[in-house]
Amino acid sequence: MAKLSRDDVLKLAQLARLHLTDEEVEQFAAEISAILGYVEQLQSVDLKDTEPTYQVTGLTNVMRPDAEIDYGVSAEELLKNVPAIHNGHIKVKRMLD
Repeated sequence: MAKLSRDDVLKLAQLARLHLTDEEVEQFAAEISAILGYVEQLQSVDLKDTEPTYQVTGLTNVMRPDAEIDYGVSAEELLKNVPAIHNGHIKVKRMLD
């Protein structure tokens, strides 16, 4: 099992911009070491004959053909009602700086 040192925990805390007390450093060293131990256990499992699980709910994508719908109104007619047009599109004020 991987044992994290005090310096390892302090380095992780610095990267995460956390300020830890001495008690927290000791607590997290033990907790993170335990988590790494569980990961080591998972890495030792033999998955050679196991198929990957891509989907567990049984749902599938439903595809439909794209169809153009004619509403009986042209784009030019719709654009007549907008205050400003640029290159055939509705022109609006900038929203982001």
